[in-house]
Amino acid sequence: MKIVILGAGNLAWHLAPFLRKNGHEIVAVYSRTKFSAVALANKVKAIPIDKIEDIPSNADIYIVALQDKAVRSVLKSLKFIPNCIAHTSGSVSISVFPKQFKNTGVFYPLQTFSKTRKVNLNEVPFLLESSNLKTKKILSSLANSISTNVHFITSDKRKKIHLAAVFANNFVNHLYSIASEILKESKLPFDLLKPLILETAGKILEDSPEKMQTGPARRNDQEIIKSHLQLLKGQKNRKAIYSLLNASIIDKFKVKAK
Repeated sequence: MKIVILGAGNLAWHLAPFLRKNGHEIVAVYSRTKFSAVALANKVKAIPIDKIEDIPSNADIYIVALQDKAVRSVLKSLKFIPNCIAHTSGSVSISVFPKQFKNTGVFYPLQTFSKTRKVNLNEVPFLLESSNLKTKKILSSLANSISTNVHFITSDKRKKIHLAAVFANNFVNHLYSIASEILKESKLPFDLLKPLILETAGKILEDSPEKMQTGPARRNDQEIIKSHLQLLKGQKNRKAIYSLLNASIIDKFKVKAK
């Protein structure tokens, strides 16, 4: 397929080369930042574009890989009606497209992306949604050409999945950051926690997170919890996060205090 990528951020940086690797032609890459457009376009032998009015109108599909807050305004700024267009957002509804766009959809890869890390898109779940059968066939063909994990999901369910992903990825990563800061303050390396982090992730691949839960809150060990809170004295945000997570775990398992 002939594809135009709108966006040159972390997702586009991975998606565009992978699409090209699997036989698709990346016609152009749009970014309002010329440097970003050129960097990605050079990577996939495409035309770099930094003005919306210069986006070519003859591609088979347009993939909008932009930040959620930018999707609506860019769609409204297009000067033509695309043959087929899909956004890659986990939380933006399919209804975001202008009414005159007939063949619209969602092409959402459920993964976290950073430019400095390789991601095997073959294994990434692609959650699709389409406005009609024609778009469904196009998106299905495109997704199946790069991934073995393709699903059609409604906007409402996709938003729930995105919410779950924020808990599982973004919040967990922030907790890693807090843990790293706590260790750094005592001149201890974060590497000490890496075997624990890997084992925790490995355990939930084998059984449910609920069954794998351990720790002071799981046992409702108030003596240890109080000692931890004492260590967090004067650290308002950390103390609030620690207390809230402990309360949630204790309530879930409803274990009597030790």
